[in-house]
Amino acid sequence: MSIDRFTKAVVTVFALAVAFAPVTTSAETLRVLRGSATAPLAVPMNRAIVVESDEPFTEISIANPGIADISSLSDRTIYLLGKEPGRTTMTILGPDGRLISNVEVQVTPDIAEFKERLEQILPGEPIEVRTANNGIVLSGTVSSTARLDRAMELAERYAPERVSNLMSVGGTQQVMLKVRFAEMQRAVSKSLASSLTAGSNSSVGNLSGLGPVATSGASVGGSGGIASNSDSNGAFLFGFNAGGLEVGILLEALESRGVVRTLAEPNLTALSGQEAKFLAGGEYPVPVAQEDGQITVEFKPFGVELVFTPRVVDGDIINLELLAAVSSIDPANGFTANGFTISAFKRRETSTTVEMRDGESFAIAGLLSDDFTNLKGQVPWLGDVPVLGSLFRSVEYSRQQTELVIIVTPHLVTPTRGQALALPTDRVQPPSERDMFLFGNVDGPTAGGAGEVARQDFSGSYGYVME
Repeated sequence: MSIDRFTKAVVTVFALAVAFAPVTTSAETLRVLRGSATAPLAVPMNRAIVVESDEPFTEISIANPGIADISSLSDRTIYLLGKEPGRTTMTILGPDGRLISNVEVQVTPDIAEFKERLEQILPGEPIEVRTANNGIVLSGTVSSTARLDRAMELAERYAPERVSNLMSVGGTQQVMLKVRFAEMQRAVSKSLASSLTAGSNSSVGNLSGLGPVATSGASVGGSGGIASNSDSNGAFLFGFNAGGLEVGILLEALESRGVVRTLAEPNLTALSGQEAKFLAGGEYPVPVAQEDGQITVEFKPFGVELVFTPRVVDGDIINLELLAAVSSIDPANGFTANGFTISAFKRRETSTTVEMRDGESFAIAGLLSDDFTNLKGQVPWLGDVPVLGSLFRSVEYSRQQTELVIIVTPHLVTPTRGQALALPTDRVQPPSERDMFLFGNVDGPTAGGAGEVARQDFSGSYGYVME
């Protein structure tokens, strides 16, 4: 009984030793049978495989040694090395010169190493890598344009000029750019002028710091005619007679202040990488002389102009190439030639490239100009006399200030349903005949916008403050 148990134990130990003993396997080789190969041999570039023939051979040759290199390890084993991407043919001959096989060899880029590098550089990106016609084909959906460019740049190192891009970029690729143009123009001018006129009743002489004074109009003092310029504001004229001499003194004072406020907020949406343009203004005709003497007309745009090209770089990072301009017609600086009067333009323009995230803002341009003019005119020598010299002087003072700021804010946007969008015309309705003829209303009841604004609470600081 004990002998049987001992025998069973030995058999069990032997069986376990055989089961867990290390198994020695030989390297995998490709076998080539007599006749044509059923499929081409795929060899990675700069890698080697071993080809084994079922019959001994005496001669082997390669059609294009620049694509692959061969050497014999034995009379049945061939060492095949891929050198450059391409296709070629390997011929195997037997001892009597008989053809054993023509093997098609296809050397492809080493995508195994490329896949490893791609996973290390762009982890988590579902990029599929394939070989086709001695090149690399990339497909899948990447998260941003920057990652797509990195994948393409890496693939070019393994297959220069043989990379096909079938990848697409996921996420939001449409950018809405909100631009705010804010400009304030302030102008202040002051002038003080005096004129002294003296002469007989029949002939009136003029001594003035401004120039001749009109003599037609209401008379002062006697029968002579001394009057102020009809274009003057704040003019004071008085005079007196001294025997046959009539004296008139004209004092003119003018002070003006002006403020111009310009605000434009264009919003424009474009696809990533595509240019978009915007113009709110008009076009001014400008005559242009041609070589044959004819006159043609070219139109120059003016107003608020915006040209931008957005690029979604990575996630919510947006790269913007931007051209913004504010222009207006300036008749004061125009000129007249050949019967044509052409106005000049005032133009403030900026061109820049910025990078920011979704919803962030940049003040890309700021212009502050301050023009000061102080002009004094007087009658020589008489204007330098103390006290009385002020009657022979004219002083003019003017100051112009312009402040322009351009702020840009990009947003990643997606389409929405049409019912969620409102138009300015939705808030105003045409009036009925009763409202128009009986009550004199030029528009009907407002819907939405005006009522919502009326119900808003404007307590606290709001609006714009100008110092």
